[in-house]
Amino acid sequence: MKHKHPCTFCLVLMAMVVALAACQPQEGPPGPAGAEGPQGPPGPEGRAGEQGPPGIPGEDGLSFVPPAFVGSEACAECHQETYDVFIKSGHPYKLTPVVDGQPPEYPFTELPGPPTGYTWDDISYVIGGYNWKARFIDQDGFIITGGADATTQYNFYNPTLDLGDNWVAYHAGEEKPYDCGTCHTTGYSSVGNQDGRPGLIGTWAAGGIQCEECHGAGSLHVNAPIVWEMKVDRDAQACGDCHRRGDTTVVDAKGGFIQHHEQYEELFQGKHITIDCVVCHDPHAGVVQLRRAEVQTTRTTCENCHFDIARNRENEIHSRAECISCHMPRVTKTAVGDAAQFSGDIRTHLMAINPALTSQFNEDGTVAASELALDFACRSCHNETSNAFADNKTNEELVNAATGYHNPPAPAVETETSNE
Repeated sequence: MKHKHPCTFCLVLMAMVVALAACQPQEGPPGPAGAEGPQGPPGPEGRAGEQGPPGIPGEDGLSFVPPAFVGSEACAECHQETYDVFIKSGHPYKLTPVVDGQPPEYPFTELPGPPTGYTWDDISYVIGGYNWKARFIDQDGFIITGGADATTQYNFYNPTLDLGDNWVAYHAGEEKPYDCGTCHTTGYSSVGNQDGRPGLIGTWAAGGIQCEECHGAGSLHVNAPIVWEMKVDRDAQACGDCHRRGDTTVVDAKGGFIQHHEQYEELFQGKHITIDCVVCHDPHAGVVQLRRAEVQTTRTTCENCHFDIARNRENEIHSRAECISCHMPRVTKTAVGDAAQFSGDIRTHLMAINPALTSQFNEDGTVAASELALDFACRSCHNETSNAFADNKTNEELVNAATGYHNPPAPAVETETSNE
C-alpha cells in the first residue's frame, strides 16, 4: 500500500478551510436607526467646579423714599402770602405744645393760665385756645379733669351771648386720655404714644392742622416743586373727614344744642351737600380773623345763588335781618350757649326752614331734625330775654308767620324797548 504525499494532505485541509469560510454569513451595510428608547436612570452627580470670576456689575435699580413732613414754615418760603393768612386761622391751634414751660401764643386770644393748682411746667399741650375754649394736658398725656368739683376748661368771653370768661367742669373726676389726634394733629398715626406719654393715644408729625394735613407731606415738593406736585382736594368730603362726628345721616345733639364739628352732617341733610365747602369758604382763612378785619366772611353770599328769594322779602320788619339770621341761626354749641335765647356760639349749616316744625330736636334731645325748626329760626329773636324783641310768640303765631313767607309777587311785565 502506497502512502500519500504529505503535501497532498495539506492542500486538501486548506481547501476544506476555504470552503467552510465561504459558508459563514457576511456583515452587510448598517440599517436605519431604530426608535429612541426610554430615559435611563440619572448618573451620579459630578463634583462641583471652582467658583468663576465675578461678572460685570448691573445698572442700579429704581428706589423710592416716601415724602416726609417738613412743617408749615417750610411752605411759607414760597407761599408766604397764603401762610400769613392761614397762620391766623384756627386750624393750626387745635393742639399746641407747651415749650420750656412758656404758654403758647395765639392770634386774637390770650390764655389766662392753666387750671387752679397747676403751673405751665405741669402742662404738655393745650387743646384749643383759639377764640372759643381751652383744655389742658398734663405731663403724662391725660386731659386735666380734676376732682369732683374741679373746673378745668376755660371758656373765652362771647360778646354776642354775653357769656364766658370763666372756668367750667370737664368730665370732673374722670381719667381722660387724649385720643383726638385724628382731627387735631398733622400726620397722625394710631400706633404708639406721642412723646412717650401714656395718655397721648397715637403719634403725629405736628400738633394742629398744618398745611401738610390737607396737602400731604412736603419734603419731595420743597426739593422739586415742578416735578412733585402737592395734593389739592376741593371736595367737601375732605373737610367732612373732620367736620363730622359719626354717621353723616344723623345730626347729633346734646344739652339743647347741636354738638360741635357737625357741619358736614348738617350739609348732608339738604341740597347744599352738592356744593363744595370751598365755594363759600376760603380754606386758609378763618371766620374769626375775617370778622376782626371787618370783611365778608365768605367767598360768596346767599344772594349770589338765591337772588330771586332775596328780593321777595315782603315783611318789612325783617328787612334789617340777614339771610343767615333765620337760615343759619346759632343752633350749635362748642363752648357756651343760652337755651333761653335759643342761641349757641356756632351757626348751623342746616339752612332749609320747615314752617310746620316747632321743635328742633327729638324727644330725648340727642338728634336734630333735618330742617330748621321755628324755635331756633324764629325764637333766637322772638323770646322773652332777647335784646332784639321782647315778644314771645306762640307756636301758632310763628307757624302762621313762617308759612308762605317767601311767596313771590307777580312778575313785573317787561316792555321791549326799541333801538330806533
